[in-house]
This record gives sequence, C-alpha cells and structure tokens, in this order.
Amino acid sequence: MRLRCLAGIAFLANMGAGQPADDRLLKAEGEPQNWLTYSGSYRSWRYSSLNQIDRANAQTLKLAWVAQLPTAHRVETTPLVVDGIMYLTGPESDVIALDAASGRPFWHYRKPLPSKINVCCDTVNRGVAVLGDRVFVGTLDAHLVALSAKTGNVLWDVEVADHKSGYSITGAPLAVKNMIVTGVGGGEYGIRGFLDAYDAKTGSRCWRFNTIPAPGEKGSESWSRDSWKQGGAPTWLTGSYDPESNLIIWGTGNPAPDWNADVRPGDNLYSDSAIALDADTGKLKWHFQFVPHDSHDWDAVQVPVLVDAEWQGRPRKLAYWAHRGGFFYVLDRSTGEFLLGKPFAKQTWAKELGPTGRPVVLPGTDPTEEGVYVWPGVQGATNWYSPSYSPKTGLFYLSAWENKGLYQKGTAQYVPGLRYPGSVPAIDLEEDPGFGAIRALNPKTGEKAWEYKLHTKPWSGVLSTAGQIVFGASGGWASRARENMEAYFFALDAESGRELWKINLGGTMSANPITYAVNGKQMVTMAAGDGLFTFALP
Repeated sequence: MRLRCLAGIAFLANMGAGQPADDRLLKAEGEPQNWLTYSGSYRSWRYSSLNQIDRANAQTLKLAWVAQLPTAHRVETTPLVVDGIMYLTGPESDVIALDAASGRPFWHYRKPLPSKINVCCDTVNRGVAVLGDRVFVGTLDAHLVALSAKTGNVLWDVEVADHKSGYSITGAPLAVKNMIVTGVGGGEYGIRGFLDAYDAKTGSRCWRFNTIPAPGEKGSESWSRDSWKQGGAPTWLTGSYDPESNLIIWGTGNPAPDWNADVRPGDNLYSDSAIALDADTGKLKWHFQFVPHDSHDWDAVQVPVLVDAEWQGRPRKLAYWAHRGGFFYVLDRSTGEFLLGKPFAKQTWAKELGPTGRPVVLPGTDPTEEGVYVWPGVQGATNWYSPSYSPKTGLFYLSAWENKGLYQKGTAQYVPGLRYPGSVPAIDLEEDPGFGAIRALNPKTGEKAWEYKLHTKPWSGVLSTAGQIVFGASGGWASRARENMEAYFFALDAESGRELWKINLGGTMSANPITYAVNGKQMVTMAAGDGLFTFALP
C-alpha cells in the first residue's frame, strides 16, 4: 500500500504550473501572497513576509469585506488562500470558496451529517487542506472528503472511523507529498486515538499510527489490563512536517478517562506526547511525553513550531512547544531530546522538570472527590489556538491564560458512544476567573519578553509579519463573571507589545488570523461570531 500511495504523486499537478503539487507547500514561504496550509507553512511559524501593513500605518486599517456564514455555531476556521481564492470551513464541516479580494462566494459544499454526533466541545471545524486542484476536509462524522477546488464537487468520501463510537474530525488535514494526513477527536468518549494518511488521488489509506499501543507493542506496558482499548490520546489538531528529515511531528491528546486516572495506572503512552513519524510509513521515530499519567486533561495537541537555530553553540533542528500544562519546551526535532523547559504561566503541579524533561509532580495535586485547586485550570495555560514565531524578532508569541481549576475525581465507567470523563471539573471560577494575555517569549531561554493583557480569556491564535506586527484577539469564551461582548481584534508591535490598532467585532473569536495579498494589496482576515472579517489599508 505504501508504494501505491507514493506512486500517485505525478497525478497531482499544481494548478496551472505543471510541477508536483506538494512543491508549492515545500516552498510556501516564497508565496507570501498565499496562505497554503493551516499554519502558513510546514514549519508552522504563522509568520508572513508581507510588510505592506506595518507599525507605522496599522492604525489606519479599515474593513474591506465581511462574509456571513449560514450557521448558529461559532466559527473556528483558519482559511487558506490559493491564487486569489479563499477556502474556509463552517462549523458543520461545510466548505466555502470565496473571492479573496471581495468575499464573493464561488461555491459551497454542504456535508450531510447524521442526526446525532458525539463531539467534545460544540460543533466546530478548523479548516481544510489544499493540494493541487483538490480541497480536503475532515468532518464531524469522522469522514475525510476530497472536493474539486474549482467546483466543490465531491471526488471521494471515506470513513476514517465510526462516529457512533465517539470519533470525530474537527482539525484541518495536512497535505504531505501525495498524502492527506488527518487526526481524530473523541478522547472524551474513550476512543483509541490514531493518525492516518490517505492517498490524495484515490482516498485509499496509506498508513495508520495508533497512539495507544496494543499488548506486545512498544509502550504497551504503560497501560494496565484492558485500559488501552478506550485510552483516548486523540490527535485532534494539525501538526507540522519537516521535509529534510521526512518527519511528521504531531501532538496527542489526554488519556481517557480524563480526571480519574485510577483505572489506567502507568505512563499511558503515547498520550500527552509529541510524536515524530516517518512520513512514508507512519512508523514512530521518537516521542516525548509532556505529562505521563495525566489526570488534569492537559493534552499536547498544540502546534509544534519548527526552527533551525543555534543551541548552546551549535546548530540544531529545534521544535518549540508551548504546552497546556504551563511549560514552554524546546526539543531537538531530529531525536526528541529535551533541551529546555520553563514555565510561561503560573503552574502549581510540578516541582520542576527533570534532566529528561519528565515532570517532578508535586503531591496533593491529583483530583480528589472533594476537589483540589491547581494552576493551570482544565483549559490550560494555553490550548489549541496557534502560536507564532518571527525570524525578524526571534520571539515566540502565544495566547496564554492565567487561571486555576477545581479538579474533582468521580466514577469512570466506559460505555461505547457515551462520555467517559471520570468527573466534570469546575471551569471559569467566579471567585477567581484569572486573565488572558498575549505573551512574547525568548525561545532561547523561555523568559518573557513582553505581555499584552486581554479583556477576556484567550481562545484565538496569533500571527506575526515582516511589518513587525503581531495580530491577535480577545473575546473567546468569556467567563460567567466577565460576560461581555468586548471582542477585540488587534495589532501589536512585535518588538514591544505596544497596542497599534484594535476593533470590536462584537462576536466570539475562537480562530486564527491569516494574512495574504490580492492584486498587490495585503489583507488580514479573522473569524468572529458567525462571520469572516477582512481588513486592509485604505
């Protein structure tokens, strides 16, 4: 099967150019007018070399166009822009193609969904992958669908997993070579996680890596009895790809059940881990587990940021990773070696990280029946929203949240297709809701360079540009104590964090901004509420 998948690459020619389709993705940084993949490039910097909008003129940004999506759910899409066409998803797994200059719609694919779907956290979809003349979307009923980029017509539709068992797909796929790589959600339902690759031409599966090893496989000793069968470790966000080492680097989610770890003694590999897979075979090359035997739902699905830089006097291939548990990590992405771990937010669960990066867990921090307060709270010191790295400043930017949670342990009984949580911890505490911030870190030390406080807790990612700007947003899920409609999209000075411009979009923002150019004009797009808002200079 692997040879058949690799042989199909000649089929996918780039629209109008004739070279292999993945060649554009390999050189995505050379097309700053486009936004070709979820994180902007395989390295996931979320950085654009466009500089028409800069620190001197950002305050003059004006609304260029708005596209309202036909949905009652919040929009979490990160649009892609390819040669003047914008491709985005609606929360119900539909796909829309727009004129990137005006927002005028070209086509709209509507996915027929079952009447009952098991999802963790509302009806959402975070985006598509584009390869050649095809658009690919994962769906809430755990299908992967290939569409014609020109018409939106379905070219193939394959079932990745049984949605009745709790599987879903909410993340954007990643196109690698001639394959479409997709993860799955469903950790709250006791699924067994995996990462899949599918032939972009035919939809046939090239390989699957199970994030929970079966008995006899390496790592299986980290699970007790049959707990591996419903152990979670989903792969619900988009990872990164290193072409030089041919490694797909992806984050895995929490073990199941979430807050009662008694039923699964052991480290529970490969949950809460960075995994590096051979792109051609799906075989594991290395892993790094951030939180062994996690009992707080601090999964590791954050986007890995791949940077080549000097480390302690010699060049290294690095991965920067801001983890939900409150530590910023630097790993050698060729081997998975732990190089640095430093808190970027308040955390009270680990005394320190050991020489290999394994946390030294403080006693009295596991969930109890009465409840125990621990920083960070269950939604973490950061979450799925994307970070950014700027080669101009050398800084790593992220949305952070200073918050605590009341962690309680309950009964965990697995029933296929039903939630398998082990309890429901208290979120958004009235007496101490905490605060959100955009933070800039020096990735060489983990030290904070600057901070911009938010009006609400964060639920959106950031974007940096050659114009020395960081774009971000406040107005994610507001806590009960701070319920309001102050949903600001803003531009900050990338070197100092000084506010340059902001606008109240009046709707929940839980997405990632992008920038692109059409007809020589740089534009910046952000989803808010049920709409897509695009800005440009007058």
